[in-house]
Amino acid sequence: MNIFWREMRANRKSLLFWSIGVFLMVVSGMSKYAGLSSSGQSMSGMMSEMPKSLQAILGIGNLDLDKASGYYGILYLYLLLMATIHAAMLGANIISKEERDKTSEFLFVKPVSRNNIITAKLLAAFVNIVIFNVVTLVSSIIIVGQYSKGEAVVRDIAMTMLGMFIVQILFMGIGTALAAVKKKPNSAASLATGILLLTFVLSMAIDLNDKLANLKYITPFKYFEAKNVMYGGGLDVGFVLLSAAMIVVLFWVTYTFFRKRDLNV
Repeated sequence: MNIFWREMRANRKSLLFWSIGVFLMVVSGMSKYAGLSSSGQSMSGMMSEMPKSLQAILGIGNLDLDKASGYYGILYLYLLLMATIHAAMLGANIISKEERDKTSEFLFVKPVSRNNIITAKLLAAFVNIVIFNVVTLVSSIIIVGQYSKGEAVVRDIAMTMLGMFIVQILFMGIGTALAAVKKKPNSAASLATGILLLTFVLSMAIDLNDKLANLKYITPFKYFEAKNVMYGGGLDVGFVLLSAAMIVVLFWVTYTFFRKRDLNV
């Protein structure tokens, strides 16, 4: 039995639905841009008149909303939210599903070490996230390109997708670690999603209150914001290193605790 391919088959429908969802989000988002830009008014001017709280919710920052890439920067925040929810749930469920479905004996009586099982599961989750990310990247480049009026958008979109990929892996790690640690792993997905939404709300609170700026290190949604990554900004090396360190720790927790736990059968 090839555990990797077993997990890929088990998650293929979910991946398809999420991929269709992210594609439709890009299509609908950029369609709204087309409608707004056709009015002839400056979108940046219109958005600047909005309350600061609404600007924070939309993630506007210093984005040039008169450009397709700038409007995509707003859309990116919600693509990131969607991508990380998928990653967190995938990470938690791929580790806990045998206990959830009462099939632990079938898998763990095989002559395969727990480390090898976890490695195969993590690799399958990683490939699912790569596919999701590629679908988002290609969809974004094609659809945003249709509204760009000759503006170069590929690099900016690629940089946002790279940042999104790092945050996806980070939340996948949170999901796997929670599933490995919790005595009732069935609740790991909901807990991981709860943590994700809490950090998302915190990122908005930071935009609303400068006094909270130092809390940006505990919310991954502040690590690679479109307004900082696009227009030549690139990825912040400090946040890349912080993310890498957190991912290593989370996967270490996953391996260590899952190897020692008594499985519910």
